[in-house]
Order: sequence, then structure tokens, then C-alpha cells
Amino acid sequence: MFYLTNSKLFRGLVIAILIFALIYLISLTDFIFEPFWGYVGAIAFPLIAAGFIFYVTNPIVNLLERFKVHRILGIIIVFLLIILLGYFVTNFIAPIVQSQFSRLIDNMPKWVNSVEGIITYWQDNQNIIPPQLDDTIQGITDNLNAYVERMTTFIIGFFGQIFGFVFSFFLIPFFLFFMLKDGDRLVPFISKFLSKKKSDSFRELMTNINQTLSSFIQGQFIVSLCVAVMLYIGYLIIELQYSLTLALLSFIMNFIPFVGPFLSAIPAIIIAFFQDPMKAVWVIVIMIIAQQVEGNLISPNVMGRVLKLHPLTIITLILAAGSIAGFLGLLFIIPAYAVVKTIISHFYHEWLKKQPEGEKDIF
Repeated sequence: MFYLTNSKLFRGLVIAILIFALIYLISLTDFIFEPFWGYVGAIAFPLIAAGFIFYVTNPIVNLLERFKVHRILGIIIVFLLIILLGYFVTNFIAPIVQSQFSRLIDNMPKWVNSVEGIITYWQDNQNIIPPQLDDTIQGITDNLNAYVERMTTFIIGFFGQIFGFVFSFFLIPFFLFFMLKDGDRLVPFISKFLSKKKSDSFRELMTNINQTLSSFIQGQFIVSLCVAVMLYIGYLIIELQYSLTLALLSFIMNFIPFVGPFLSAIPAIIIAFFQDPMKAVWVIVIMIIAQQVEGNLISPNVMGRVLKLHPLTIITLILAAGSIAGFLGLLFIIPAYAVVKTIISHFYHEWLKKQPEGEKDIF
């Protein structure tokens, strides 16, 4: 009995039971945490958006600082660049995207009628169709309008959510300014309240988390921008309609590793097919070329294999996040998982250091 209670497996089971008991007790008293979650929900979007912009712009501020530019002046220069970029997007890109998106929504009913006509023609000219296939085609035809309405509702709802976040935008510059100005002071400040050993461990953990996030956000931003530019140039060459809107969609979707490029390819191929079936082939060729350049040239030099995630792990995470949190879950699940993985790995190695030699196995 004594041996059983001192075994690592028994202690692991006890810890797991205690954790689940704690989670259960927290769920029973969730009303206590409602004000806290309300506060977190209010600042979550501006904080995350400012954090994203911080990792994109911080290298610029650091570069200016190396050239003897005072950090405050460097931050002001970055803010001026952001304002200039916002002016360019608002006056030159946004009107084109709005016009293309409006025309895309207006043309959807025509495409639905075309698909229904093709299916009806195919059914009328086929003498031998398996009953199961015929029922499937009939079901798709009957529900085609419903599918399009759902997709349109999702797109409009997605953009509605984005415009809803505009009310939080005024907080982003404040968060961003203090992140750029005092971001490197947070870890030393917290470390003052810890012992030397815990302080070193905490500094190492925060360095690893910062490296993980900066590698993903900076690398994925550059990769997504390069792919979007290549696709936009290719779409202009073949004169594809809604080329700028589709390129911007690919820029956003490429932040979802592995499956993002495939998700952005679907609407481009469908739109190209309705414009000219041959253009759909050219779109596929352009995407293959862009992905080959990205996979063999851009990503290895910009990101390398910093996250070290298996494609099957990425697909599983994205499927789970998409079903639980929708589009935002798709965007945030990979960096969130990478951070959690970094934290678990850090504490696991810290635990290994404390174990006597020869007793470093978990079981």
C-alpha cells in the first residue's frame, strides 16, 4: 500500500482528480467570475489587436533605436506610418473592395440559377443515373438557394462583427503605445518579486513565449503578404473579376497554417469558373505556383519550422476551433496552442531538473 501511494502513477492520478475537482467547483461558482470575464471581454479585442500590431511594428522601432533614434521618436514614426497606411487603405483600397464585394453579392443569384440549369440539363440528358446519386443531386438542387443564403448571411455577419469591433478601435493606439514603450519592462518588474531561481525560470519562459509569438506573427504576416501580392498579380494577368477582394481574402486566410491557402482557393476557383471555365484552370495554376514559391523559398527563409507542428495536429486543432469558436477560433488556435505547448514544455523541463538522476521518467 505504501509503495502504491508513493508511485508516480498514483500521484499523477491524484493530481488529475484534484484538477478536475477544482474545475468543477469553479463551474459551480461561475457567477463570481462574471465581472472578471466581462472586463476581459471588453478589452480582449483591442488588446489582441494591439499585440498583433506590436509584433509587426516592434522590429521597426528596434531598428530605429539601433540607429540612435530615441525610442519615443521611433514610436511616433511608426504611428505616422500606420496613419499613412490607413489613409492609403481608406482612400484607394477600401472603395475598390467595397465595389467588388457589392457586385459579388449581386451576382450570386445569377450563379445559383446557372448551377440549377446545369444540374437540370445534366439530369434530363442522362438515361442511367443511380437512384442514390439522383436523390443526392435533387437534394442539392432543392437546397441550393438555402446554402447560398447561409453563405451570404455568414459573410455579411462576419463583416458586421468586424464593423462592430470598430467601437473598440480607439483603445488600440493606447495599448500599442505602451506596449512599444514599456513592453520590455514587464518581465523585469515581475521578476523583482520572485526568488533568484524562480526569476530565472520566469524570464526563460517569457522569452520562449515571446519568441514563439513573434516568430509566428511576424513570419506569417510576411508570408501572407507575399502570397497575396503574388496572387493579385496573377489575377490581374488573367483578368479575374474581384481580384483585389480575393487577394485580400487570401492574405487573411493564410494566417491559418496549412489549410488557409486551400480555404482561400475555393471562392477564387468558383468565381473564375463562372467567368470562364478556362480561367478556373489558370487560377489553380497561379495558386500552385504561389504556394510552391511560398513553401520552398519564402517560408523557409522567413519562418523556418519555428512552431514544429505536425500537419495532422494543425488540421485537428483547426477543426475543433472552427466548430467551437468559428472564424476567430481558426485564426487564434495555432498561436494559442503554440504558447500552451511552450509553457508545458518549459515546466516539464523544470520538473526534470528537480528529479534525482535515474528517476526522470514520468511513469
